[in-house]
Amino acid sequence: MNSDRNLFLTLVCVLLGFGVLMVHSASVTSWPTEFEQVYLSRHAIHLILGVIAASLCSLLPSRFWKVSAPWLFGGSVTLLIAVLIPGIGTRINDSQRWIRFGPFQMQPSELAKITLPLLLGAMLVKRQEKLRRPIAGTIPFILPIAMVLPLVLKEPDLGTAAFLAMSSGLLLFLGGWPIRNFALGMIPAAIVAMTLKPYQWKRITDFAAAWSDIDQASYQVKQSLLSFGSGGLMGVGIGKGWQKLSYLPEANTDFVFAVVGEELGLVGSLGLVLLWAGFFVTGMTLFRHHERRSFEYLVGVTLLGQMVLQAVMNVAVVTSMMPTKGISHPLLSYGGSNLVISLVSIGIVVSLSKMSPGESMVVRDQVLVRSENNRTTASAVA
Repeated sequence: MNSDRNLFLTLVCVLLGFGVLMVHSASVTSWPTEFEQVYLSRHAIHLILGVIAASLCSLLPSRFWKVSAPWLFGGSVTLLIAVLIPGIGTRINDSQRWIRFGPFQMQPSELAKITLPLLLGAMLVKRQEKLRRPIAGTIPFILPIAMVLPLVLKEPDLGTAAFLAMSSGLLLFLGGWPIRNFALGMIPAAIVAMTLKPYQWKRITDFAAAWSDIDQASYQVKQSLLSFGSGGLMGVGIGKGWQKLSYLPEANTDFVFAVVGEELGLVGSLGLVLLWAGFFVTGMTLFRHHERRSFEYLVGVTLLGQMVLQAVMNVAVVTSMMPTKGISHPLLSYGGSNLVISLVSIGIVVSLSKMSPGESMVVRDQVLVRSENNRTTASAVA
């Protein structure tokens, strides 16, 4: 188990190191100043804070996360409400998603990526025998999601709301939530789709049109695809890309993968994809001895899955396989709360993956009992 954890953390360190390199390179502009150094120093500060927070989280027992899940969720909902209050939340580009603390700022919706899975995981374990009941197995699990998603949509942040809905669905599916409930969930999704704002519909129509006529694509997507085309197989070299020089928007945040494609080419892009695949596979091995319906397994796998899902969505947007949406690349993009929350998620994953000798014996005994029952059943049938 320790070797698996060490390999997992090594891959995390490689991703973080790669992120520092690309943030520095992508922050260079057509008018070089000390600004790119400012981006790098801020990224380094957030990285240090995130590593400290992740280290502390990894030392906590899994029981702490189960017991404190309702309180952590309540705190994140309070912050989601606070960010919408004028004078508390900071408005940037017609979106009110940030709360400032002196020189630092945070997005409460990023915190919900942790607290919502923690609460749903604790509820699933506690109410496992009631899952098949139409009301007792449905309403209690919908309420937390119904509390968070409208607040995130109000900011507005459709992408994060959809992301939270998908990660919650993943956890509920792993926990054995009946399929009929997922079908019912399509109703509110359809209602949200009918209430999309004109600029949100335009992103979708531009995405659809881009596949038949590239001139219909959005400016960001055009510049992103040009970046990949310029990179070719091996790339133009670290720091030598041209598209980031005031052509590619959000080069060090949402479109940092396009900078990777230009400067490291197809080889570097596929190498990053393989790193994420290794991250997920080694992360899953940390939970191979856990019960599939345990709190540790459900939350740990969900936190792993949503980080990989966010990376996949970012790559899909940058390569025009999804409508344009501001979604950062975890561990790679410049950012504050997203980087810190990603590292805290990793710390919680490590915490949940740890099993005491007593717990290991219980799991081993349960596996042996199942095996014995299966042999007995097979003998009876024969």
